[in-house]
Amino acid sequence: MKSIGFIGLGTMGLPMAATLLRKHYPVTIYNRTPGKAEELVRLGGEEVSSPLEAAKRSDVVVTMISNDAAVEEVYYGRNGIIAGLKPGMAVIDSSTISPALAQRLARDIADAFCDFLDAPVTGSKPAAIDGTLLFMVGGDRGTVEAQQDVLLAMGREVIYMGPSGSGASAKLAHNTIVGINAAGLVEGMALAAKAGIDASSFLRVVQGGGAASKQADLKGRKIIERDFGVQFSLALMLKDLKLSSVLSDGLGVPTPMLEASKSLFQTGAAAGYGEEDLAALAKVYEQWIGGAIGGGNETAAAAEPAVAGADPVGPERRRQTRISLDVPIMMSIYQWEQAGAFAGQSVEGTLRDVSEDGLQISSTLPLEKDMFVVLHFKQETGLPPMTARIIRIERSNNQFQYGCMLSGLALYQRLQLKEYIERHAGD
Repeated sequence: MKSIGFIGLGTMGLPMAATLLRKHYPVTIYNRTPGKAEELVRLGGEEVSSPLEAAKRSDVVVTMISNDAAVEEVYYGRNGIIAGLKPGMAVIDSSTISPALAQRLARDIADAFCDFLDAPVTGSKPAAIDGTLLFMVGGDRGTVEAQQDVLLAMGREVIYMGPSGSGASAKLAHNTIVGINAAGLVEGMALAAKAGIDASSFLRVVQGGGAASKQADLKGRKIIERDFGVQFSLALMLKDLKLSSVLSDGLGVPTPMLEASKSLFQTGAAAGYGEEDLAALAKVYEQWIGGAIGGGNETAAAAEPAVAGADPVGPERRRQTRISLDVPIMMSIYQWEQAGAFAGQSVEGTLRDVSEDGLQISSTLPLEKDMFVVLHFKQETGLPPMTARIIRIERSNNQFQYGCMLSGLALYQRLQLKEYIERHAGD
């Protein structure tokens, strides 16, 4: 039986190595952070002090490491894997890394007369524990067949994707879908919660309808129960989406949904949720809707703020904060004239007060209810132009007071508005 060197004992790596040990493979283990190998040693694994030492003792080296920089350190650093290679060995990297790095590893490992496979996985932590991962593999097809026994000891299926780097590219394309699906699930559940719909009932609808997805199955109950124990961390999801963004730029593929979901996960990471499960993206939306997706005021009061320094959600949540102002603005007014044509004008106005949901402006120009206006703020406010819909009109002498609902704000606009309100709330 082949001897295995396993390097990287994180959320995925530790259960993968444990599965190999349970299937009686001799496994030598190394992890950059000490203290994670105790369980594997009890199962019969042998811990060593460097990647080089693990490579020297093994027929096959498997790595499962968090990012490109860490992979480079483990392979190319002092006492790294490449220095310990012997001709005829095989190296399998199951990390999610850039295709460029996978191709570089393949070239350098081939120079040592060894074989390399980029073989990232899908299935998350439960599949790693059960040994039911799916491997998407790039490299020489003959090498894939020669190492199929090792891969299937940890997984249920091995799918050949093409030459070196193809496994890494497939994983990034796959995780682009995962990130978009996860963000869509959270957003839909937040919308239902704000509308007063029971979260568990709504999840049943999702799982039984056209919105059904693996993310709904894996994350739906976690969101409702506020269980953010890590299956796949928010920080790693963001890392993968950033790699996908670089790949899409290199290939010249427009990816607007990728960029939107990446922005959402960046918001979650900036709020301090990176080391929690990616389902913790729900906390960001809970701040925006002013309550917990899972329902109940008790749970809502316990929800953590999505922006550092924000007040907890609850009956006195910050979303209700309105600040009084007297700020000159310009308004662009557009009116429908005929098929395919608009007439527009710019008029002066004053911003009277603002909250995260809406604002009040005044002007001498008479406008109509449900009209949309584009508001332009002075540069010193730090606010971008925003579109608002007039929902209330009051007249006082020659002035019109317009209550406006903010419409279709992009994420960056909403965040800038939050920051503006926080800066002025105590004035």
